[in-house]
Amino acid sequence: MKKLVLIPIFLLLTGCEITVLNPNSETGNDQAFLIVFSFALMMIVMTVVVLLFARFVWKYRETDKNRGTIPDDVKGNKKLEITWTVLPVLLLVVLAVPTVAITYEQSPDKSVETQEKATHVEVTAQQFAWTFTYENGKETINQLVIPEGETIVFHLKSKDVIHSFWVPELAGKTDVLPNKELIYEIKDAEIGTYAGKCAEFCGTQHAKMRFTTKVVSEESYNQWLKK
Repeated sequence: MKKLVLIPIFLLLTGCEITVLNPNSETGNDQAFLIVFSFALMMIVMTVVVLLFARFVWKYRETDKNRGTIPDDVKGNKKLEITWTVLPVLLLVVLAVPTVAITYEQSPDKSVETQEKATHVEVTAQQFAWTFTYENGKETINQLVIPEGETIVFHLKSKDVIHSFWVPELAGKTDVLPNKELIYEIKDAEIGTYAGKCAEFCGTQHAKMRFTTKVVSEESYNQWLKK
């Protein structure tokens, strides 16, 4: 019976195209590092807690020798109390330093003035399609083309409701707001074809709001722009 319950779960998982932990850009690598790093810290804490729990359960189990014995009332242990107060603080500091640094660096509110040498792409979201406008005025719908090894600056805006720009293998989600332009960067993307989607429910045809991202060489990108 238990095996039958697992079958629909496996079928649902086979339709999942999200590959966040397979980054193909510098931006994605930094975000994946935070996920793995925080998970590793969590597993360390969990392992220590489970081992201590198992040790105490075994040490203070009921036996024929101690059955009916009332243990001494321990008022406190300053060393242990200081230890389990200081250690969580240290772990939070260790996690906070890279988290704050990477989050601040990848904030979608950066000034465009420092990125004049980057490749700029205007991203316009509307129900239910993505329009990409390049520096020479060329437009594509639901197909994004960018050069490898460069900083790509996206100018995100929406014509109607809130959307969310997301290419899982290149970078995390970024909200696309109506009447407000947000700037978001993806650095050093590797050559390949990646699935993109809207990660914010935006209407009845939200599931169809997908796009393809093609990362090509700089030479191929320049030739494509001139076509």
